[in-house]
Amino acid sequence: MKIIHVLVKALLLITIISTPVRSQTSPQALAEGKRIYELYCANCHGNKGQGAVKAGFEISIITERGGKQPPDLTDEVWDHGSTDAEIFKVLKEGIPAGMMPSLAGSLSDEQIRNVVGYVRSLASSKTVALPTVSNSLASKEITLELEDYFELPITGDMSADRVSGVLARGSIMIDEPGDKQRFFINDLTGPLYILDKQTKQLTTYLNFASLFPNFTAERGYAAGMMNFVFDPEYSKNGIIYTLHMENTGAPEGSAIPKTGVVPGLNLEGYTTTEALAKVTAAPDARFARELVIVEWTDRDIGNTTFEGTAREVFRLYVPGLFHPLNEITFNPAARPGDPDWRVMYLGIGDAGTGERPGPMRMHAQRLDTYQGKILRIIPMLSEHQTTSTVSENGRYRIPNDNPFFSQEGARKEIWAYGLRNPHRLTWYIDPKQPREPILLAFNIGLISWETVMIIKKGANYGYPLREGTQSMSENNGMGPLPTKDIIPILLSDKDTLGTVKPTYPVLAYPHNPTGGDAIANGFVYRGKSHPTLQGTLVFGDITTGHLWYANMKEVLAADDDNPLTLAPLIELKTKLREISEETYRKRGGRPEGLPGRSAVAGGGRLDIRIAEDNEGELYLISKGDGMIRKFGTIK
Repeated sequence: MKIIHVLVKALLLITIISTPVRSQTSPQALAEGKRIYELYCANCHGNKGQGAVKAGFEISIITERGGKQPPDLTDEVWDHGSTDAEIFKVLKEGIPAGMMPSLAGSLSDEQIRNVVGYVRSLASSKTVALPTVSNSLASKEITLELEDYFELPITGDMSADRVSGVLARGSIMIDEPGDKQRFFINDLTGPLYILDKQTKQLTTYLNFASLFPNFTAERGYAAGMMNFVFDPEYSKNGIIYTLHMENTGAPEGSAIPKTGVVPGLNLEGYTTTEALAKVTAAPDARFARELVIVEWTDRDIGNTTFEGTAREVFRLYVPGLFHPLNEITFNPAARPGDPDWRVMYLGIGDAGTGERPGPMRMHAQRLDTYQGKILRIIPMLSEHQTTSTVSENGRYRIPNDNPFFSQEGARKEIWAYGLRNPHRLTWYIDPKQPREPILLAFNIGLISWETVMIIKKGANYGYPLREGTQSMSENNGMGPLPTKDIIPILLSDKDTLGTVKPTYPVLAYPHNPTGGDAIANGFVYRGKSHPTLQGTLVFGDITTGHLWYANMKEVLAADDDNPLTLAPLIELKTKLREISEETYRKRGGRPEGLPGRSAVAGGGRLDIRIAEDNEGELYLISKGDGMIRKFGTIK
């Protein structure tokens, strides 16, 4: 009997192994396959992914193979087999050398079969009726009309079909403190403008391109005159802090601003500093640059010209082309005497290290680097003298209550870490708790998710071991969170300090047509024109121009230590793409449409950012057509 039992088991095993893998064809299976395909596959494959092009860059392995991969994965003969079983095997096991990650840790066998079935259905002449599949975005939506407010000067490279080809390079608009009725607006190519709200006259306050010899806004990425912020007492002292980028490798002393460019600028005593974390041999010297924060003191803020002094505060070496230091902000709720008074928070990306194999991949996790972090510094040396320490360059102070201040080997400036690209920060002040503001980071993802994080002292946000509510492998494969959800605390590439449970987002949307490619910034609406938006966080996606809002009560409730809890999103429908394309052509853009491309948006990037005035009303900046529009009627 025992022999017979063993033979029966063997026959059953042979039958299972020899049974062909067949794709699933029921409407429910196809709908599930469609959802998974859009989440895991569409970034690189299909019409949305532009075939062998992802975010404007060729996938080298496909190019090397002669570009054989079909552009929409519907051909009868595929690169790696034509039967369902062969495709199932490729999806489950992946393709070596980082060409395609395995889905085995992310999906069940049934889910993978559903993907095969859905892709097969695309090549079929039959029309497949797919039932509605729910996703992370709420089904409710409302319509927002946008009102033209101002045309920015055309400063983009109109001959280029890439990011630099947008009509205007402005991305930050801040209402001047007080009652002067003026906006300050940056342009990545160099100018910092003043826009008079009443006359709509635009004047150049400072031009970094002509002032700083090593200034760079090249390559069309985050570079140039990148950001600025007013000192909390700007109305009294005229102090503004700016952030710009410079090339490295220039002769010593050449970074000093040029004399005579700004007649009212007194450069006596202006000196530069050695860049923090500077290395002598960059992985690719072409991409190494430095980020510079300058403190400007304007003696007369009543006119449109700068007259005063300047001081370099902070200079940071950036080892890569992408995701630099991009945000500087003060806590708006802090008052004199508070620990956070005049304390600056910096949002620094990972410089692209998290998607590189090798030792640089973990820079966002390591406490001895500045990449992938929120930093916290005191730019004014006269503040908090008894509760802080002067920095390495002698130009700013570091608060003693920063979480890693006393940890030997760690960067004392770190407030939070494990982020890919927290390129924008915003503050939420609860009217019921006005002295306890909450800092929100808009974090651009790599593979699958765009996220909003609540920034907490000492928190680790997981990247590149986590993204959204999933784990991420070394070959960028996405999977479920492990049962024991902890990661090592890395002091350096060799030393650890125990383990930590990652902190997860409170908002997220996927890299698919219902979501987008890269999260823009946002604000908690506090104006009076749109009661529907009161108490909600309004934000958008850079490339697609999608806008959403989320109730702040639900955002805060999602901060519950359960990584899968996310606040629901409601879409604000607009006709932004249509009106931007029309405006782009009217202003002299190429007839084929907006420049640039990305995985989800496809050809033509809207390139949006959101701005807020002193009354809490919102504006939309679309760099593609160089326009500023105000939030109008909401229906």
